[in-house]
Amino acid sequence: MKISGNALLAKALARGGIDTIFFIMGGPMNDALLAASDAGIRLIDVRHEQAAAMMAQAYARASGKLAVCAGASGPGTINLTTGLANALVDCAPVLALGGSSPLSAANTEAFQEIDQVAIMKPVTKWADRVLHTRRIPEYVDVAIARAKTGKGGPVYLDLPGDILYAEVEEEEVLWPRERRMGRTNADPELIVECVELLKKAERPLLLSGSGVLWSGGAEEMQSFVDALGIPFYTTPQGRGAAPEDHPFFYGAARSTAFREADLVFVVGTRLSYVFAHGRAPRFADSAKFIMVNIEADEIVRTPRTDVGLVGDASAVLRQLRDAAKGKVTPEQYRGWREKLEGLEKKKRTEDGEDSAETPIHPLRLCRELREFLDRDTILVVDGQEILNYARRAIPTHILGNRLNSGPFGTMGVGLPFGVGAKAARPEKKVVVLHGDGSLGLNAMELDTAVRHKLPILVVVSLNGGWTADPDKKKPGRDLGYTRFDKMAEALGCYGEHVEKPEEIRAALERGAAAVAAGKTALINVVTDWRARADTVKFTAYST
Repeated sequence: MKISGNALLAKALARGGIDTIFFIMGGPMNDALLAASDAGIRLIDVRHEQAAAMMAQAYARASGKLAVCAGASGPGTINLTTGLANALVDCAPVLALGGSSPLSAANTEAFQEIDQVAIMKPVTKWADRVLHTRRIPEYVDVAIARAKTGKGGPVYLDLPGDILYAEVEEEEVLWPRERRMGRTNADPELIVECVELLKKAERPLLLSGSGVLWSGGAEEMQSFVDALGIPFYTTPQGRGAAPEDHPFFYGAARSTAFREADLVFVVGTRLSYVFAHGRAPRFADSAKFIMVNIEADEIVRTPRTDVGLVGDASAVLRQLRDAAKGKVTPEQYRGWREKLEGLEKKKRTEDGEDSAETPIHPLRLCRELREFLDRDTILVVDGQEILNYARRAIPTHILGNRLNSGPFGTMGVGLPFGVGAKAARPEKKVVVLHGDGSLGLNAMELDTAVRHKLPILVVVSLNGGWTADPDKKKPGRDLGYTRFDKMAEALGCYGEHVEKPEEIRAALERGAAAVAAGKTALINVVTDWRARADTVKFTAYST
């Protein structure tokens, strides 16, 4: 019996556990997408392929599962690259599928012919082209495995039109076996060495990242923190690994904790530019560093590492907790925690949170939103000033419930991330806090949310431009005060415009009521164009 490449692709994706594809229609992918739909895979068509890749990244972060995005040949596939680059730096497992011009017409200047694999290689972990129809399941299996194993990330599979539409005898197709893979433990001897460092330490801290998320290690991290009594901090991408109202989290004292720590325990993250690569004055020259990472390369390129533990974050945290039992106790670090707690109480102030002035101070908006949000709401933040304000002023309590562009800093992720998160977790409330500049990049994804009945609440900090500009010197900064609420209404959303701080809470509640009734809502809040996040005296939840 014959089977087409389109049907093979759909069958392979379904066997690989894929349940959702974000895409824009176009050749030669249309029949493959129809076959995927027939196989029970949900199709969510978007308004820009960039947003499809971003939705897939958010879907992966919110669900912990591999997500798929797809583009038509040429420009459609190329449009995926910005989102895939962001996913690469974020280590998010995404499978990108790109239709391409026929192999049989290679080097003839066929319609939309371009070397898509070469374009994709710098923005993915792995990219390859399917050359034989019967091998499509094999390539899909390899792609999924590469996206998920080790340090996760996006992968790309190029699908020429003649490969997709060709038919082969089904018995000739080799279907990969289903496989189970375990988590990697660290070297037991190095675990013992780490426990000795913990026993000698007086001022340790734990710094975790999204490796804890991808390993499903939130419970293990909280257990480790509780058992040892070690103060902890997270990267922006790892927030919620332990709740930020935990007694051992001292957000206000972060700078002091980093500077005075004598042992820094880094789990599932890089010591990147955000942390001055572990150097002084961010950290003391005398501090010892323990690094846990699934990739040996990440440890090797961190010169300050004293002990490197190659392994899965969840598994290694369990090893260390068990090995330290009876040898390291919370009492050992009591004095260190008391010092940080004292600084926490002394420094916990916010300039602007109580401001009654207009235009509205962004911190007042953040405070209103913080007091409005449920503990388990998924919050997406995207922009310039509002991203920095919200990072400091709004805490996170559950791992995977805080999304932003991450270390690659891609603008425009907000709406796509919100839609992707809602697609992954329809039972959750999803709120997107957007800057007005970043909103403009993918604003038409409001239409995607409406058409696919994925209601989210979007709150816009409308300061009239890309960033704060009190000196009016930044070229291209001004965008004007766009009535995004009117745009949202035209696309079928609930919209509201707010200019006074005392009106924010009621507007949020009306927006939430619209969402509860199944309608995406957008609250457009005019904020102060002069307010610069880098001038705020202190913010409590910095990570």
